[in-house]
Amino acid sequence: MSVQQQLDPIVQEFVDALNANDRDRFHSVLTEDATMSDDGVERDVEQWTDSEVFASNGRMQVETVIDGGIELLADYTNSRWGSMRTSWRFTVRDGKISRFETGQA
Repeated sequence: MSVQQQLDPIVQEFVDALNANDRDRFHSVLTEDATMSDDGVERDVEQWTDSEVFASNGRMQVETVIDGGIELLADYTNSRWGSMRTSWRFTVRDGKISRFETGQA
């Protein structure tokens, strides 16, 4: 089974939108009140994604899928920090992502 087949469909859409650098598509998978943390520190979703994803050409290559497709390990690369192994965990509510947590793995 491919990694894409293992991911929760909305998590797959998150990954695809991020990799396409498509801000509108990315935000359409999040609830209006979505929250997130990076390395255990709460961050503002809009500010963080502007800096770490869109302004720095963020890309995620999923390596391992865990917990029914809502947790993953990935090689995350952007022009700000380079490449690093990261973990991601998602909370899905009503077909959208209401929270994601990321950090170095």
